[in-house]
Amino acid sequence: MKKILGGLMALTLAVLVGCASTPAPAVGVWSVELNTPLGNLPATLTVNADGTGTMASDALGETGIDGITFDGNMFMFNAEVDAQGQMLVLEFSGTVEGDSVSGEFGSDFGAFGVTGTRQ
Repeated sequence: MKKILGGLMALTLAVLVGCASTPAPAVGVWSVELNTPLGNLPATLTVNADGTGTMASDALGETGIDGITFDGNMFMFNAEVDAQGQMLVLEFSGTVEGDSVSGEFGSDFGAFGVTGTRQ
């Protein structure tokens, strides 16, 4: 009985360690393009395993992101950006397939698409 219990505990520990050590597919640095109503906007999106990151572009500057959530190949977050003096909250939802990401940002001005590749 003790051997069975010990074996089950070891198996449980091994499974937990294996799950904890696999980062979400979205973790990494991404070159993305936001397809906004004002034209395409290149940006760099950095996603960290701890749910933080940054979004940076020449037009919008750099903004910190926290509260990134992961669900399999999907990830979501909100980012507040300064768009020519107006603060906008962008709500991102996207999917990672290998080294490609696609999704959309929701905003007060409607949704716009995002595509990109891992750097």
